[in-house]
Amino acid sequence: MSNRKYSKKREAVLEKLQSTTSHPSAEWIYHELKSDYPEISLATVYRNLNMFREDGEIISLGAVKGQERFDARTAQHDHFICESCGAILDIMPSPDSASSEELHVRYSQIAPDLNVTISKHHVSYYGECKGCNEKK
Repeated sequence: MSNRKYSKKREAVLEKLQSTTSHPSAEWIYHELKSDYPEISLATVYRNLNMFREDGEIISLGAVKGQERFDARTAQHDHFICESCGAILDIMPSPDSASSEELHVRYSQIAPDLNVTISKHHVSYYGECKGCNEKK
């Protein structure tokens, strides 16, 4: 965590996010914590998630089905997002995928063409998950 003042609720928000791979919304985290922290507010959850995002401790995947979704796994990886049910699955790099050196070379070729500096990338794939496909 950053050098911010310790807060039990702040720690609980981060721990709850780190305990799941479901890429939850702030509302989900709020409902999960409410029984143990009855005084917690949804605004507190959002405020802490935004702070963690700014500090690089979590990432935001943007809105999925109208709710911003979060991920505590900050190592470089991509996502699959089901357009039917909103499930989000991690796509982790395989051992035979492009190495960080290869990605750096690719970025160094793209950046001058666009006159930008690339610090990281994120790719999301969209479609239907296995469960939604099986329902058809």
